Amino acid sequence: MTKYKLGKIAGLSISARPAAIIGSVVLFVVLLGVATGILRLSIWEAIAGSLMAVMLHWVASFAHQLGHARAARRTGYPMRGIHFGPLGLLSASRYPRDEPDLPANIHIRRALGGPTGSLVASLLAGGTALLLRNSGGLPWWLALFFFLDSFLVFTLAPFLPLGFTDGSTLLTWWRRR
Repeated sequence: MTKYKLGKIAGLSISARPAAIIGSVVLFVVLLGVATGILRLSIWEAIAGSLMAVMLHWVASFAHQLGHARAARRTGYPMRGIHFGPLGLLSASRYPRDEPDLPANIHIRRALGGPTGSLVASLLAGGTALLLRNSGGLPWWLALFFFLDSFLVFTLAPFLPLGFTDGSTLLTWWRRR
C-alpha cells in the first residue's frame, strides 16, 4: 500500500495514504455545498471557508493524535509516529515494533490520551465560537465547525467500539485488567 512520508513533527514521523488527500477533496466539496447551499455564502467566501474548514479538520485530527503522543510519552512508552488515512478519521498511532508486552493500564492511558487532546481542542474552539457568536459570519461558522468536529468526531466518537477506535482498545484492555 502506498504511503507518503511527510516529515517529523514533535519527534513523530508523519505519514499518510493517498486516501487522506482524496478524502480531503471530498470533504471540501461537501463543505462547499453546505457553505453555498445552506449558509448562502458567496462563492469566494465558500471556497475560502471550505478550505479553512478542511485545514481545521486536520488540526482536530492532529490534536487527537498529539493527545495520544503526550499520554504515551508520560507512560514511558512513547509513540514513534502518526499515520493518516481517509479524512484523518482513520489515523493511527505508530509505536515501536520491538515494544515489550505492556500492562493493560499503559494501553488504557495511551488510548485515553487522544480523546483528552481532542477535548482540549474542543474547549478552545467552543470558547472561540462563544466569543465570536455576536459577530457571526465566516469566522463564527469556522469556530463552530471546529468545535463540533473536534468534539463529536474526535472526542466522543472514538469511544464507540468499532474495532479500530480508542473505544475498542479500551474494551480490550479493561477486560484484561
